[in-house]
Amino acid sequence: MFLTWSIALAAVLSVQPCVGEKCCVIWSSAGPVVQRGSTFQVYCTFTFDCTGKGSKSGGCSPTKEQHQVLNSTTIYFQVVNITGNRTHSCECGDHKDPCGLDISAGYPPDHPQNISCIYKILNNDSGVVVCTWNKGKDSGLWNHFKLWVRIISGNLAERPKSFGVSNSRGKQLSANFNVSRSVQLISVWVQASNPLGTANSSVINYTLTDIAMPEVPVLGQPDCSSRRCIIKMEQSVRTQYLEMQLTADQQTWTLPVSEQRNSSHVWTASTLEPYSLYYFRIRSKFSSGLWSLWSTTVFSWTQEEVPAKEPDVWFAEPASDSKSLRVYWKEANVSITRGKIIAYEVYSRNFSDNVSADTRNYSVPYCYKCDVTVWAHNSKGPSPPARITTRYTKARPLQDVQVLADHDSVAISWRKPETAPLPTAYVLEWYPQGQKLEELRWVRLGNTDSRAVISDILPFECYEGALFVFYNETSVSRTTIKGVATSQSVPKVGPSVQRTKQGNNVEITWSEVPRDQRMGCIINYTIYLEANNGHKALYSVPTSERKYVINDLKPAEYSVWMTASTTKGEGPAGPPIKFYIEEGTDLTLPIVGGIVCLFLVITVCLMQNPTVQQRFKKFFECLKLDDVPDPANSKWGKEYAQKQGDLSLQLPTSNNSESEEEKLILTNVEELPKQNKNTPTTTTTFSSLLSHNTSLSPDTEPTALTYPQITYIKSFFHDSDTSDHTQTCLDTTVDYISSHGPENVYEEDEEDGVNFFSSPITLMEPLAFVGKLTLDTIKIDCSELFQNA
Repeated sequence: MFLTWSIALAAVLSVQPCVGEKCCVIWSSAGPVVQRGSTFQVYCTFTFDCTGKGSKSGGCSPTKEQHQVLNSTTIYFQVVNITGNRTHSCECGDHKDPCGLDISAGYPPDHPQNISCIYKILNNDSGVVVCTWNKGKDSGLWNHFKLWVRIISGNLAERPKSFGVSNSRGKQLSANFNVSRSVQLISVWVQASNPLGTANSSVINYTLTDIAMPEVPVLGQPDCSSRRCIIKMEQSVRTQYLEMQLTADQQTWTLPVSEQRNSSHVWTASTLEPYSLYYFRIRSKFSSGLWSLWSTTVFSWTQEEVPAKEPDVWFAEPASDSKSLRVYWKEANVSITRGKIIAYEVYSRNFSDNVSADTRNYSVPYCYKCDVTVWAHNSKGPSPPARITTRYTKARPLQDVQVLADHDSVAISWRKPETAPLPTAYVLEWYPQGQKLEELRWVRLGNTDSRAVISDILPFECYEGALFVFYNETSVSRTTIKGVATSQSVPKVGPSVQRTKQGNNVEITWSEVPRDQRMGCIINYTIYLEANNGHKALYSVPTSERKYVINDLKPAEYSVWMTASTTKGEGPAGPPIKFYIEEGTDLTLPIVGGIVCLFLVITVCLMQNPTVQQRFKKFFECLKLDDVPDPANSKWGKEYAQKQGDLSLQLPTSNNSESEEEKLILTNVEELPKQNKNTPTTTTTFSSLLSHNTSLSPDTEPTALTYPQITYIKSFFHDSDTSDHTQTCLDTTVDYISSHGPENVYEEDEEDGVNFFSSPITLMEPLAFVGKLTLDTIKIDCSELFQNA
């Protein structure tokens, strides 16, 4: 405040005509330092005749005071109940420098409290006494403190000596002084003073041996094996007791106090754990007095040992079409690994590999009824082996498996079958739905456990899992757990829909709702189908499905969308898609028409070849209906028609008097072919109708075949009293049965390159017919044409 006033005063002096001259003299009736809450007067005496006298109070923005006139040169004003430091001033118009006074307001000092002294032994001859105290309440003024000490040696008491404050930390003050180790008693007190008064603490007497404290010990770097550490300690004087504190894995413990004989001491910490980081600090004490302060902390790792136990190994059951087995293992704590794991070794039959220490799972080629063995290696060697086997038989599953989901955990309890043997172990596995290979977790339980609590469960996440019960090395039961969530809500979005249209049928496919938007376990999907005529339909689909077929849709424009539901309700609709079902969308007719057109095109191309034309001609002739011979065209029929005028056939008149009418009777006729030594004995139906003159011989050209000269047989039966008479006549009239004569029916052109039938047709001699000669008997059978082809 005084500095502010001085700066303002200097600024005023620089513009006033009376440079360096004061307008007045100002003082207080209570002095410059007053107690808070007091009332007093401030006087101003002007050094020259002044008109326009005035007074102000305040700091940077002073306010005018109401003053009173004491005489022609002096004025004064009253200050009532002052609460803090203030500045007062007097002025004479604007022509002279004002005069001012800074008044400090506070309280007398409080009595110092909580005096405490310790005697730090520096060496065998002397030490330092350090005393600390609390200065008490703040007075608002600058206080001055002194530590008074009276030393008593034997029966003599020295004159008190004062020592200034050596350290100030807020309310805590301290002072120190040297004392010989021959001194036994001291008396100390603290005096505090300020302009408003003085205060003394109570006097405290100390026996120095009771407050003696050794210097802080100095620790060397520990030398550690796997189970113990040796530490060297140094200190300036010999002490009787040592105490060491160890900290490892956020746990701290103090080892028992030991007795020390020398100032230099080697201390051993035993029963330590391998590959553990230990922190050490130590303190000492005389036979009486105080413990020294803790030394500086030193630390060291103990050495490694071979891992104590096998890794905790589990596996994901392979799919039916899988060719590999995924094996998992956990990172064990230091108490098991006893060192830093540098690699894992995975072995199966005909397979072995080393994987890095950061790997937590590995796929091995699947081998039916094979074991998988895993070792963990540190610098000292491998752990005991951990084995996983797939050679087990399915046992009876557990009964009454109960799953109870809370807000942040899942409790699973079970009851084993009463008739089942005692289990050897349980394994509970769990993972987010659809993330088994990526986020599989498990826990092993004892054979007497019947309950497990899983706490590392994320909210709004759907989990699946299974509980395995091991009865022996080969008998295991498995109970599946599905649809577990600690917290659920309706899904945030619906599935994205795609469709494939086939005629009047539409296949709807969709992808899963993103994992972070499912908000729990999806229990079903709903497909909404809406036509442009307002007709709506919905279809409920299980969560395991990813497609759905809607059949027999009528022609219209459709919109389709989907929703997903949890136990909390149905979520919003996914993005809709539109599609059209049109008339005549059946592709069967166009496909058949295309095939027919393609066949016709190929047929037309083939018909350009003469050989193919001949083959088709033969083929279609055989497909025609049989030409039944018309008896009216026969010579006999024509002669009879001329006589009778109709087609009634009459036999010639016989000598038999029983009937005058001639009747046509069909009689069994046997026709025997000529035997040819070069003619094959194999016969066919078709060749039986051909003349024996057309039989092939080795001298006959295979490229020219002729139709045979057919012999027709007429048989008339005449009743006689004496005997049966058979009349046989040979008639070669072509018009009766056939008009064909000898001609070439097959030619093979080697240059054409197209042979419709790959082998010539073998025509045989006519065979004998036994029985009635009817039109059905002389039918032409074309089957041999295709058989030889």
